[in-house]
Order: sequence, then structure tokens, then C-alpha cells
Amino acid sequence: MSVTTIDLIRHGEPVGGRMYRGQIDHPLSEKGWQQMWAAVGDHCPWQHIASSPLTRCVDFAHELAARHNLSLSVHDSLKEIAFGIWEGKTRQQIEQESPGSLSAFYADPITNRPLSAEPLHSFRQRIAEVIQVLLTQHTGQHVLVVCHAGVMRMALLHFLDIPAEHAFRIQVANAALTRFEIEHAADVNIPRLLFHNGQL
Repeated sequence: MSVTTIDLIRHGEPVGGRMYRGQIDHPLSEKGWQQMWAAVGDHCPWQHIASSPLTRCVDFAHELAARHNLSLSVHDSLKEIAFGIWEGKTRQQIEQESPGSLSAFYADPITNRPLSAEPLHSFRQRIAEVIQVLLTQHTGQHVLVVCHAGVMRMALLHFLDIPAEHAFRIQVANAALTRFEIEHAADVNIPRLLFHNGQL
């Protein structure tokens, strides 16, 4: 029997502040960099780092991997959900353009997703697939995944079997960490959530 530990950390604040950024490739702001280093401190329990290819994740992943001489893999599947016509817009802009659409989305993100947005079930599936890749390639190791709030929500759904329509009830702060421990026994993976929205 072996145990794999997966830590997921959301990127810090990007340039441009809060918005439905989706797959727009904004870098971290100075504050965002400070948030990321504050979140991990001098800790390095990991054997491998995996990252989204978007700049606000992969730039920090590269620096952290170099600092601790760790291997790094970049996975296109770890990108944030695509928000369609909402990408690059603030809550206020969306509400002005389409009053009530945000409330409808949070009540039922499957039926009321923005025009041209990635379907939630497709997003959940691609995150489940990349998680399985990491579990297979790094069995028994401690892995850090540098990613996005949406990716962390999908990981919670995947490991804890939460209905997809409840995904956006989960809050994820900038530079917040979530840790799962996955026990591998008799061809069955038994996941446990150790903490969410934390720091090291």
C-alpha cells in the first residue's frame, strides 16, 4: 500500500485585479508574487511540481522548481475553465450587460453558463484525467499543482464526489492551498481532504 499526497495552490493576484479571467494569460502582479511566496514560505515537502501553462501559474512554478531543484511538468489540461463571453469582464460589467445572469449561473452553472463557455462536465472530465495522470506517474510521492480556482474546485468534486452543480459554492482564495492524501489499496484509490484554503 502506498500514499500519494497532492497539494493544489491557486495563483496569486494577476495584473488587472479581479475579473472572470478564464484563459486570458495575465501574469502575476507584484502583490500576486508576494502572496505566492508567503503561502509556501521556505517549505518544500514536494518531489514534483505540475503547473497550468498560463503565465500566472507557470512563472511561479518555474521559480519554485528552480529554487528547490525539483522536476516540473506543464499540463495544458490544467488551464482554468474558459468563461466564454465573460472572459476579461468584472462582475459589475457582466451584471450591467446581463442583469441576473451571475445569480442564475451560481444557482445552476450547468444550464446557465455564459455563451461560448466550456461546459462544466467537460472541464470536470479534463481535470479528472490529468489528476489520474499525476497519480499514475507520481505514485507514492508528494506533488504540488500550481493552478486555478476552477481546477481546485474540480479536484474537490472529483475526490469527494460532489455534484457538479455545487462547484461554485466552494470559495478559493488567491494563493490558497488544498491538500489531498490518496491511499492506494487493492486497485482502489481512497482520497482524503486534509485541508482547504490554507497555507504552509
